[in-house]
Amino acid sequence: MFLALRDLRFARGRFALMGAVVALIAVLGVLLSGLASGLADAGISGLRALPVTHMAFDEKATSEQFSRSTVEQQVWQAWSRAPGVKRAEPFGNTLANAQVIQGTKKGEEVNLAVFGMAPDSSLAPTPTEGVGLKAGSAGIVITREIADLGVKIGDVLTADKSEVPLKVVGLVDKPISYGHIGVAYTDLDTWRRLHYGLPGDLPEAARRQATAVALTLEPGADVAAVEKATATRADSKETTYGASPGYTAESSTMALIKGFLYAISALVVGAFFTVWTVQRKAEIALLKALGAPTGYILRDALAQVVAVLVGATAVGTAIGLALGSAMTGKAPFSLSAPAIATSCGLLIGLGTVGAVVAVRRITAVDPLTALGASR
Repeated sequence: MFLALRDLRFARGRFALMGAVVALIAVLGVLLSGLASGLADAGISGLRALPVTHMAFDEKATSEQFSRSTVEQQVWQAWSRAPGVKRAEPFGNTLANAQVIQGTKKGEEVNLAVFGMAPDSSLAPTPTEGVGLKAGSAGIVITREIADLGVKIGDVLTADKSEVPLKVVGLVDKPISYGHIGVAYTDLDTWRRLHYGLPGDLPEAARRQATAVALTLEPGADVAAVEKATATRADSKETTYGASPGYTAESSTMALIKGFLYAISALVVGAFFTVWTVQRKAEIALLKALGAPTGYILRDALAQVVAVLVGATAVGTAIGLALGSAMTGKAPFSLSAPAIATSCGLLIGLGTVGAVVAVRRITAVDPLTALGASR
């Protein structure tokens, strides 16, 4: 890096300006990565927290499965008997608008993502405060997302037209949500009354229904036969994330924005080093005239590129992490080490690719230029 280090010292202002641009791009990369992770957590953390590998839906519900699927009792019973199935448990999912009717926030409107399950199933949460679910008690276990709205253990809510009094009996002290709405866990009978909005006793048919079958499958389990027999479709848990309201649109939008950001970074770095290579054409010609191989000069130039990118990216990432830490809890923002590492790696990698296209002009520099061949 003989020439590269001297260039960095000689043109401190120009390289500082370029480094500042790269650092700003790194800041944006960190913030966008944190925002994308935060939006994903707000949309699917409730599904992600379920201890299952697959969900079996009505085969007719090809999109928005959680709002369109209904399965009967014989369906999850058939799944529980199928080979390769460790657990098959009914799972209910619905969104409800509730109101606090007893508590410090009396009259407050609260949106709930209601997850219904058998109290003794593996799906039932273990509360960090209060008690767990009990069959027929119409109790709910809330998550941190709902508690942050002022709802506490002991408060009573009622949802929509069901007139079911929902007493908060427990709290899972984690920010778990579905579709950007805090999750409330309850038993299946209570979920059914909320789902169908019925104030009185449920019809007999409704007592044997759920949204899906929560499955834990053995690796490599072949479930095609039971799918056909029950007219259901088993999707992996990761596949069901797309059924969360707005998740697919948010994810694709953030991916598109990040893609444009990285493309712009490659163009900016490439443009800067193209101009820089043209400006020092005479110095490169002199080195060639003195016997420096083209490969040596190329390695020197690329080392200069990497030094600028790594240094500026490190500074920008540190600033982005500081800003992101300040945003945590005030916006859907979540700092993820793998996402930030990927963002930094892409910025450095694509910036280097853009610079490679620029510094290849070195191979075309004629050493006779240093001897006045152009005069």
